Amino acid sequence: MIQITNKAEEMLGRIDFKAIKDHPNILIAARFWDDERYQAAKICYRFMRYIDDLIDDRKADSNALTCLEKQLLTDKVNRWIDCIEKAQPDDLFMEKVIDTVRKFKIPLVFFRNFARSMIYDINNNGFETFGDFLDYAEGASNGPASVFVHLCCLTEKNGEFIPSPFDIGEVARPCAIFSYIVHIIRDFQKDQYNNLNYFARDILRINDLTPDDLAGIARGERIPENFRKVIAEYCKIAADYKTATQKMIARLDSKLDYQYQLSLRIIFSLYDMVFERIDVENGNFTTDELNPTVEELKKRVQQMICK
Repeated sequence: MIQITNKAEEMLGRIDFKAIKDHPNILIAARFWDDERYQAAKICYRFMRYIDDLIDDRKADSNALTCLEKQLLTDKVNRWIDCIEKAQPDDLFMEKVIDTVRKFKIPLVFFRNFARSMIYDINNNGFETFGDFLDYAEGASNGPASVFVHLCCLTEKNGEFIPSPFDIGEVARPCAIFSYIVHIIRDFQKDQYNNLNYFARDILRINDLTPDDLAGIARGERIPENFRKVIAEYCKIAADYKTATQKMIARLDSKLDYQYQLSLRIIFSLYDMVFERIDVENGNFTTDELNPTVEELKKRVQQMICK
């Protein structure tokens, strides 16, 4: 066990926490895998991140996309997914994505679900109901999470990667939803600055709020008690998914090698670290308040290695 822990400490030393923006949680956790799987995670994450950022960056300029822009962006997303499905790359990076999907036998449904959510994002501003949000999260969050868990659960025999018998989407879902709810609370202020709202309108209405009210809160207006009730409701839902995640990780622990067990515990713990910072009663829900420092992130990962 000492030798395994030393190896994990060595892998930790490869992470440049000062450049943390370039090392999101999914890649911090994947850094403890062998380099081949880590590179696979990087390629898939970069592909999905590029599509997501393309849409979010456009909305940050102005929330009102024209019909033509919506169609052009939708066509782009569909074309990239078609490239993967038909194994017909149109540039060198797409060739890497296709090679990665084929070599690691990554199910195409994860990419289709992700694309479906991105197309929803192109054509909608926010979510009418919390159910709509969960449907969106199935692609936007559980898509990338399923790729991560798939890579975690692969076995290798004679140079061939063998997919796990688990239903990967089901395994990944609790942590994906937990992390996404935490993510939208953590990024509330930043998202509002960029014309993005991930809080469902039905939950806002129940609490006598509108999406327009959130912009003022993000910019420093007094936080109304009703908004704290919204955050409390989201935290209650997140807590249920947190419990489900803990149970799922416990189920997988005896079935995975140490570095893959560790990576699952790390990615969950990094989001749990943010969850612990959410102060429903007294918090201001700012970006600075809810984001751990580089030193705190590194310390948390070290704690997970030493457990």
